[in-house]
Amino acid sequence: MDLKDVLAISGHGGLFKFISQGRNGIIVESFVNKKRTFISSSVKVSSLGEIAIFTDSEEVSLSDVFKNIHQKENGGKAIDPKSSNEELKSYMAEILPDYDKERVYISDIRKVLTWYEILLENNLLVFDEKEESTEKEKEPSDDILKSKSLPEKGKKPGIKKTAQKPVSTSKTTPSQKAHMMTKKKTG
Repeated sequence: MDLKDVLAISGHGGLFKFISQGRNGIIVESFVNKKRTFISSSVKVSSLGEIAIFTDSEEVSLSDVFKNIHQKENGGKAIDPKSSNEELKSYMAEILPDYDKERVYISDIRKVLTWYEILLENNLLVFDEKEESTEKEKEPSDDILKSKSLPEKGKKPGIKKTAQKPVSTSKTTPSQKAHMMTKKKTG
């Protein structure tokens, strides 16, 4: 399962599929109602492929968490995201036993379960043996994971967005931007 083209957009519920680049943002399509929407470049957009969940020892990719839910439920629906806080914590402990209870908030668990349901309804949760073996080949060694430092407890929420790519709204190169900035300062 490739989550890089599945987007979560700040201020918009649900998940979206990238359609095309616009002048000052992007055009996306909702997985929920199939409606296309223009999203301004000022809005925060995150790819699900770049999101990870904090654990006591490392970060676990969202696709691995979805895989754990899928296996636990035998390809069926997960617990209702509107369940009680205690039920959600217990469920998360079954899926990811060493999740960091201080940095993964109830709202994060609800989000993960809601996203899982959307992906399940749209038949996007397909896990192949072939895909799993190629992912393992791409994973960094255990030594690299052990050396990865985590932020201090209480500083960051439980869902971490990594390597977020900004949406480019112009065709200006970085060197042209630097030239324009120096021209403004000197002129």
